Amino acid sequence: MTDPHNTEDPARGSGLGSLPARFPHLRQDLAASVVVFLVALPLCVGVAVASGVPAELGLVTGIVGGVVTGLMRGSSLQVSGPAAGLTVLVFEAVREYGLASLGVIVLATGLLQLLMGALKLGRWFRAISLSVVEGMLAGIGLVLIAGQLYAMAGLKAPASGVDKLTGLPRALADAVGDPDALASLGLGVGTVAVLVLWPRLPRRVRAVPAALGAVLLATLAVPLLGLPVATVEVRGLLGSIQPPPLDAFGGLATAGLLGTILAFTLIASAESLFSAAAVDRMHDGPRTAYDKELMAQGAGNTVCGLLGALPMTAVIVRSAANVRAGACTKASRVLHGVWLLLFAALLPAALGVIPLPALAGVLVHAGWKLIPLRQVASLWREHRGEALILVVTAVSIVAVSMFEGVLIGLALAVAKTAWEASHVRLDVIDKGAGPVQVYLSGNATFLRLPRILDSLEALPQDRPIELNISGLHHLDHACRSALETWSTRHSAAGTEPVRVTPDM
Repeated sequence: MTDPHNTEDPARGSGLGSLPARFPHLRQDLAASVVVFLVALPLCVGVAVASGVPAELGLVTGIVGGVVTGLMRGSSLQVSGPAAGLTVLVFEAVREYGLASLGVIVLATGLLQLLMGALKLGRWFRAISLSVVEGMLAGIGLVLIAGQLYAMAGLKAPASGVDKLTGLPRALADAVGDPDALASLGLGVGTVAVLVLWPRLPRRVRAVPAALGAVLLATLAVPLLGLPVATVEVRGLLGSIQPPPLDAFGGLATAGLLGTILAFTLIASAESLFSAAAVDRMHDGPRTAYDKELMAQGAGNTVCGLLGALPMTAVIVRSAANVRAGACTKASRVLHGVWLLLFAALLPAALGVIPLPALAGVLVHAGWKLIPLRQVASLWREHRGEALILVVTAVSIVAVSMFEGVLIGLALAVAKTAWEASHVRLDVIDKGAGPVQVYLSGNATFLRLPRILDSLEALPQDRPIELNISGLHHLDHACRSALETWSTRHSAAGTEPVRVTPDM
């Protein structure tokens, strides 16, 4: 019999019932973590292969994103890991500076993010024009699709974005004439078709994440059909981790490497914080603390840099899967990192059977989703200036490079804002006798100076002028000097001096 005066829970005393009490959402978070793991696994491997680094490094970044960044404060349900949006930039950096310098770049990126978070600059990333961000993603998507189409056929892609696009017809002709390349291309195209059709399959089938299902089907098809396609090269988790050597830090003195670090920092931070804003709209839980989230991303990238792994960002696909799977706390994203670690440690040979064309197909599909076609059409109808910024940013990334393309987009957005903010109105009242009255209102800046001077110089030269500038909110130095010069010239024409109220 139990003692009625004994209020101690036997289960709690034995430790059996304390776990649910301390973690009331453990069941939901555990289920969500498995879903996120299954979504993340093919993407981590695919991003690494497309970036030109060992496949295991993608898993390392996913593990760090779960276990390190996942434990930190910021956005409770957002998942971090290697992102398709950085694939093009990583590939170019590895090609130009070597794999040993990747750790230096990612380490410096993480330290910069930590510094910006400590200085509370995270919230300012929300001030970046959405059109620039969407243009950046569109440009990345175009280059990613073009590059992975070559990988689907087992061909080597050209270096520049323009060459990738213009060389596609010739690459297709070469693939058609080569049975092995044609088989590889067919497997990749089949993978894309499975990804597109997956949402239309029965609900029980859709319980398996689309990317994982497509890769599994492609992996099974290779031995069944006897397809001569390349598979992932396995090096082992510990064999792939290469902390940056000391001599690699000497590159920090070069302008090119510093520019690459700035590009990594800008793009990774912006993508993470915009993803956080999107994830916040998906759930009713705590909102993102942007400065803390930036520091969490910085801590993760610092660890990734020390391990020589890929950079990380918050990733919307995995984050959305986490929310939809019913995650309640950060435990789900931490556990997904644990599952990735166990997979990489216990089943490394499983990577060796994954066909490369299937991973390329997954990334072609991911790149297509980065291109905001609907947003471009909507912006063109409502805000053509914003649509122009989006398109110019995307085209610049393809034509020049990632960093320069983003800078061009930002400069265009600032110029557009300055033009719109410098709205000025000039009203002329001429009663036929007496002075001509001119009223200026709004913001008189150098951007509107040609229009202002054209209107003033068209006024009668033989009449006195009364210029009223009390309605101006801002009068910059260029406009002030131009108005004073015009006033002096008009007064010298033999009429009464121009009277300005109030005084300039």
